Amino acid sequence: MHASGEPTGEESAAAFWENRYGGPDRVWSGKPNQALVEAVSGIPPGRALDLGCGEGADSIWLAERGWRVTGVDIAPPALARARASAEERGIPQGQISWIAADLAAWHPEGAYDLVSACFLHSPVELPRAEVLRRAAGAVAPGGHLLVVAHAEAPPWAEDYGHVHAPIDPDQERADLALDPGAWDVVVGHIGSRQAVGPDGQEATLRDSVLLVRRRARGHEAGDRA
Repeated sequence: MHASGEPTGEESAAAFWENRYGGPDRVWSGKPNQALVEAVSGIPPGRALDLGCGEGADSIWLAERGWRVTGVDIAPPALARARASAEERGIPQGQISWIAADLAAWHPEGAYDLVSACFLHSPVELPRAEVLRRAAGAVAPGGHLLVVAHAEAPPWAEDYGHVHAPIDPDQERADLALDPGAWDVVVGHIGSRQAVGPDGQEATLRDSVLLVRRRARGHEAGDRA
């Protein structure tokens, strides 16, 4: 959800992101996030929710692997690009549902086998922990929640409005406030990846990756077999 550019004055989140995605060129590469690919590849497809889906690369990658996806983003121009990309890739109509909504107020409906939030950062106000806790509540028994965040700022961050407090998996777990008797940590580490900045700068970035699984009914701690 994060992108280059800085908010001006009291600019609303909707106005900021609509303006950010309103230019003629794509903002992102069109490739899925590496951490998502690594974390989700072994999980059987089901129903997925992609929070802050932007131009749709993660949603499309999931759909191509059999997931039924709901992609949510605040910026209609980003979703327009996402729809166009899905059509170009031949994604069947109805495989992905695109929803324009402010995650600060939006509530998921139903249950999902996967909820993904990759780099859900924003230079304008976003109640991130609240959004993620609501999203965790939408994970079905036996389903997964994936949260990927910046473990440190990219070297070009300050010049492009990407300044966010670093996050690590332990902090992410504390902010989520998940019941340890109902959730298992599958992945909780800081990974690295190669990236290219807005002006062609090459760098190794560090990401916080947390993948947790809600225990199936009857397997919560304290339950009897």
